[in-house]
Amino acid sequence: MSDSAETVAQAFVAAINRQDVEGLAGLMTEGHRFVDSLGNAVEDREKMQAAWTAYFLMVPDYSIAVEESFCDGPVVVMLGVAQGTYTADGTLKAENRWNTPAAWRALIEDGKVAEWRVYADNEPMRRLMAKKG
Repeated sequence: MSDSAETVAQAFVAAINRQDVEGLAGLMTEGHRFVDSLGNAVEDREKMQAAWTAYFLMVPDYSIAVEESFCDGPVVVMLGVAQGTYTADGTLKAENRWNTPAAWRALIEDGKVAEWRVYADNEPMRRLMAKKG
């Protein structure tokens, strides 16, 4: 189970790094649950498809760099850096680039991601959004 769980989590990260919403949806359970670093949760694969689509419009070059990964049965924890460029109008400007240390926890059920939790300081992006706001 642990190899398969880690493989699924890595595939989910690869889909994020490609900004591949359809690929992400294909890796989510129907009742998929996303929890952000503030504890806000979104449940349902279709809602998360819409959320990822909106996020990739706001941060079109968003990516995750995983530096370490730990797997215990169906749970995979990854540590690394999240980064991207915030845009309000689709234009990527160097001054709107951000990165922050982050961790992700994936719960894998039947070869799909049942829950994706993000642990990151989103303040760098919140500051950029406030300036553009």
